[in-house]
Amino acid sequence: MSSVDEDGDLTAKAVIRNAALRLFAELGHDAVTMRQIAAAAGVSPALVVHHFGSKDGLRAAVDAYAGRAFDSLFAMDEHDVADAVAGDNWMSVAEMFARAFPPGSPLPAYLRRLLLTNDPAGAALFGRWFNQTHQLLDSLTEIGATRPSEDPAVRAAFLLVNDLALLLLRNQVAAAIGVDPLTPEGMARWAKEVTAVYQQGAFVSAPEEEQS
Repeated sequence: MSSVDEDGDLTAKAVIRNAALRLFAELGHDAVTMRQIAAAAGVSPALVVHHFGSKDGLRAAVDAYAGRAFDSLFAMDEHDVADAVAGDNWMSVAEMFARAFPPGSPLPAYLRRLLLTNDPAGAALFGRWFNQTHQLLDSLTEIGATRPSEDPAVRAAFLLVNDLALLLLRNQVAAAIGVDPLTPEGMARWAKEVTAVYQQGAFVSAPEEEQS
C-alpha cells in the first residue's frame, strides 16, 4: 500500500498509519502494540507517539482513513450513476472499487474486521454508508432512474449489503467464481452481472395456468 498522505507526499505519519492498518487488519486492534507498529513502520516508538499521541489516536486516524476510502465509492452523483447503469457502463463501478481498494491494500480485511466484530467504529461507518445510499436512491428516484419503493430504507440496506458482501466474503467469492472480486478483472465481471440483475431482474414470472 502506498505511503502517500492526502497531499500526495511521502511522510513518516502516512508510513506509520499504513503499518498500523496492516497490523490491525491482520491481528486486531487489541493484539497490536505501539512497539510492533513502530517496528513495522521502521521508526521509533517515540515518533509514533509524536504523530498520534497514543494507540487510540492512531486507531482513530486509521478508522478515518478507511472510512474515506469507502466513501469514495459514493463520489458519483445520481446522474453519473444513472448513466453508468442505464448505459451498461459497468466498468465505471469496477473503476470505483479499484480506486478505493488498490491491489495489495489491507483495507478490505480491515473493514471486514470492523464490520464483523460489532466494533463501534464499524457500526458508525455502516450507518453513514446507509444514509448515503438512502440519499442517493432518493435522488435517483426523483430523476426517474429507479422505480419508487414501498420501503426505501430496506432497499437502501439491501443494496449496501450487496456491496459489502464483496468485502465480507471476498475469499469465498473468489473461490467460487475463480477470480478475486476486488481486482479490476473480478470487479468488472461482478459489476456487469449485478447491473444486469438490477436492470432486468434475475427471475421470470411463473407462466399462468392455461384456462380450462
